[in-house]
Amino acid sequence: MTILSFFSRASRSFNGYPATSKLLLLCTLSSGGLLAYAESQDISPPSAEIHEKDGVKKRVLVLGTGWGGTSFLKDLDISSYDVQVVSPRNYFAFTPLLPSVTCGTVEARSIVEPVRNIIKKRNGEIKFYEAECLKIDPANNKVLCRSTVDNLVGNTEFSLEYDYLVIAVGAQVNTFNTPGVLENCHFLKEVEDAQRIRRTVIDCFEKAVLPGLSEEERRINLHFVIVGGGPTGVEFAAELHDFIQEDLVKLYPMVKDLVKITVIQSGDHILNMFDERISAFAEQKFSRDGIQVQTGCRVVSVSDKEIAMKLKSTGEVCSVPHGLVIWSTGVGTRPVVREFMDQIGQANRRVLATNEWLRVKGCENAYALGDCATIEQRKIMEDIATIFKAADKDNSGILTLEEFQGVIDDILVRYPQVELYLKSHHLKDVSDLWKDPKGMDRNEVDIEGFKLALSHVDSQMKSLPATAQVAAQQGSYLSKCFNRRHQCENNPEGPRRFRGTGRHQFLPFRYKHFGQFAPLGGEQAAAELPGDWVSIGHSSQWLWYSVYASKQVSWRTRVLVVSDWARRFVFGRDSSRI
Repeated sequence: MTILSFFSRASRSFNGYPATSKLLLLCTLSSGGLLAYAESQDISPPSAEIHEKDGVKKRVLVLGTGWGGTSFLKDLDISSYDVQVVSPRNYFAFTPLLPSVTCGTVEARSIVEPVRNIIKKRNGEIKFYEAECLKIDPANNKVLCRSTVDNLVGNTEFSLEYDYLVIAVGAQVNTFNTPGVLENCHFLKEVEDAQRIRRTVIDCFEKAVLPGLSEEERRINLHFVIVGGGPTGVEFAAELHDFIQEDLVKLYPMVKDLVKITVIQSGDHILNMFDERISAFAEQKFSRDGIQVQTGCRVVSVSDKEIAMKLKSTGEVCSVPHGLVIWSTGVGTRPVVREFMDQIGQANRRVLATNEWLRVKGCENAYALGDCATIEQRKIMEDIATIFKAADKDNSGILTLEEFQGVIDDILVRYPQVELYLKSHHLKDVSDLWKDPKGMDRNEVDIEGFKLALSHVDSQMKSLPATAQVAAQQGSYLSKCFNRRHQCENNPEGPRRFRGTGRHQFLPFRYKHFGQFAPLGGEQAAAELPGDWVSIGHSSQWLWYSVYASKQVSWRTRVLVVSDWARRFVFGRDSSRI
């Protein structure tokens, strides 16, 4: 996804790390999507013992420079660590602005920041190597890497050892094994992708004005198809429409009536992860702008000349000729992560699973964050009997409301789905769950009544979205955990262990959603903000400008992006093929 999410910094107190340290390896290639650097709420570190032993600094190895890894590095206190960074690209890219790069609204160089600028620290040195991760060897705590530098003299492969591995390598485009997609479609995950799309759009217009072509051939060359009605696809369609109507039709007036933009969506609506009001407004605006939206269609194959798609309503397969196809339908697991999953017993899963502390399941010294992983939140019903027993102080078999109040705080921290359930059902307090079916208050329940009261809570459990906002919060969470490792040693006040005795030493990661934007072109945008607040129109577009500018990773990129926007207003977009 590439729509920037609305977020803010929420700095709070939390516990630190325990006292034994080992090496951390953080892998982060990309997490494309929405983001911002927002600190998550009260957190404490994962159960890693990290400190200097025998006077030797423990190594932190970061593979990648995406949202999660960059957020981790920006906030990490490296005075106690020997930090290394390995990534196939030597820059960080502000991916939410990639659709703007495809049409020249913003230049590619304006949204990238050299990694070495980001990792400069006053209290230590971070080493950077331009290479890609080929294989993770959890049995021997090693990672095999290969340099991506061209014409390198000497060995291109090398290995790095680790004690703790934190994987955040992002994800790759999911083609769903659709024939012809890899060969004939453009993707929008990296800066290079955006630059290729920009050149291809210009090429389509240049081909359309060549002499000797029929009108139908010109129409085909100027038919731009976007597969996927999510935020990335919708934002690109809006940017492309503005580029064509505001700039290209002036340069290619002879073919201005032949241009067509089509968005193909398998679901019933575009932007179906947004509020229904935003989805409906986007469809209405696209209709007014002449952008065709075809819902309920599934692409079955793509050739160099046409797309074959199946209509879900009738089962009919039809072909659509095209000049350019953008594939934006979701993300999939990278091969290096898939191989790692096979080694640790997660071969049957679609994505790498972690617990609430971001620890990889099946690998005690590995952590994962960002698009490559999903947090498998523990269900409260799995521990319901243990919770009842812990709360029932007098072992009477009957739980009073006062006894339940003694474990409420631990439950809310350990099982965030409880709070989500309360909000979705407009309940003011956990005690409201105790009301009988007729809505009457009751002061005590037995085990069966307790199970019934919490039986629907787990229905609120959902996977976190694959956005940069999530990855950045997770990276910030880990860095703050490592920075405060000594606090945990003296103050282990995490959530209660309902399975076993004592308490967890750390609070689990908890994602806080700050909202999201959907730029729709024509200086209009839709904003979905916390508190069910929906804003649509020109004011939201200016809010979008301010958020995107303020969340750049450096003043250099901030100035460049704002100047690019100003240049576009004054001179228009550049249509040169460079």
